Amino acid sequence: MPGAGTFRADFGASVVVALVALPLCVGVAVASGVPAELGIVTGVVGGLVTGWFRGSSLQVSGPAAGLTVLVYEAVRSYGLPALGVLVLAAGAVQLGMGVLRLGRWFRAISVAVVHGMLAGIGLVLISGQLYALGGVEAPGQTLAKLGGVHTLGTQADWAAVALGAGTIAVMAAWRRMPERLRLVPGALAGVAAATAVAALLRLPVEKVRVTGVLDAVSPPGWGDFGTLASAGAIGTVIALALIASAETLFSAAAVDRMHDGPRTEYDRELIAQGVGNSVCGLLGALPMTAVIVRSAANVEAGARTRSARVLHGGWLLLFAVAFPQALEIVPLAALAGVLLHAGWKLLPARAVASLWRTHRGEAVVLLATAGAIVATNLFEGVLVGLGLAIAKAAWETSHVHIEEVWEGEELCVRVVGNASFLRLPKLLDALDALEAVPRGRVIRLDLSGLRHLDHACLTALEGWERTRMPLPGKEGVS
Repeated sequence: MPGAGTFRADFGASVVVALVALPLCVGVAVASGVPAELGIVTGVVGGLVTGWFRGSSLQVSGPAAGLTVLVYEAVRSYGLPALGVLVLAAGAVQLGMGVLRLGRWFRAISVAVVHGMLAGIGLVLISGQLYALGGVEAPGQTLAKLGGVHTLGTQADWAAVALGAGTIAVMAAWRRMPERLRLVPGALAGVAAATAVAALLRLPVEKVRVTGVLDAVSPPGWGDFGTLASAGAIGTVIALALIASAETLFSAAAVDRMHDGPRTEYDRELIAQGVGNSVCGLLGALPMTAVIVRSAANVEAGARTRSARVLHGGWLLLFAVAFPQALEIVPLAALAGVLLHAGWKLLPARAVASLWRTHRGEAVVLLATAGAIVATNLFEGVLVGLGLAIAKAAWETSHVHIEEVWEGEELCVRVVGNASFLRLPKLLDALDALEAVPRGRVIRLDLSGLRHLDHACLTALEGWERTRMPLPGKEGVS
């Protein structure tokens, strides 16, 4: 925690992070199909609860665009009252993983799968928010949303579209503004500008609906826990826990490269996230994860200790209690613009181009993961990506090379690499080709270069050796 020398830096950084977090909290909540206040509640918990833990001192937690798709599907399938139970259970899973010291295992997940997951989330987010931008009711499935994009022009509210497009334009241009202006986050500037235009021109566009924080917070009842009897709900819990944990720990690795302070303790950070999500579940709020946008803003604003993220939670709480009605003048199209911008940033175009040049197999895994998420859902898409990554790794690590060298009258067949059942067809083809060698010639099989020989390949070699065994008085295999 801070001393007198760090408090001023942490105080200033906390204000900046709160200003960055506020529009994102509200936008993520609206896109998730829950009251806007629940996004702020999760942001408050991310600061005042998770912020106290020592896992990652400068990383900031709150509701994330990466979980929007999963939460929306969960609310649609099980209802808003069950959301708290699902988030609470996911927090318990994260606590268990932290206690069992599984945090570092998340670093073993294929980077291609992670990028593919983010790309899939970005595509799903963009496809949904295009409809929100135009004030048009969206179809249920992502493929249907993408297929119906061409009809938006005849149904859209063009005043709302202009506000959303203006929000995106302000956010894109904000990075080129003078440094003093950039003290105000681009997302906040874009939403404020769209809100001001809508108010001045009295545009009849849809606004954020506000019910009040106390009315929005709805702790789960005992009857809601029956949701966990469903296999689908258990899958949602596991998906929430794993995706939130992966996003948190990947974010932590990125944040560690941005500063010279203490490094992240991954297991402690998992425990912190588990506690935070458990509290969010008890309040019926959105799930949380560490968010790279807020964390980067925290570091760039000069934060020195974890006090900055704790204080940012206090600022969000102050806003939620003192000024909740301010949200009622914010156009939904402006928040859709913020989330469209966030979705676009999730698309890893540079990563795809780089992988395609250097590791095309990884690029295929990335694209297949994203496509599977769009075609099915987040959980099943990630499972497809993990399966492809494992299959690719198994295939690549099972390379076997067969060399044939004549040494006088003797043929030396050297087998190098990993001989597993995946390469059995290649091994059998090579052995069959040796049938052309006259029976009187000696064939020496050298297996000293094998790093691994599984039972299937061993059985094949033994069977081939028996067929080549020399007749009495004649030469053969050695």
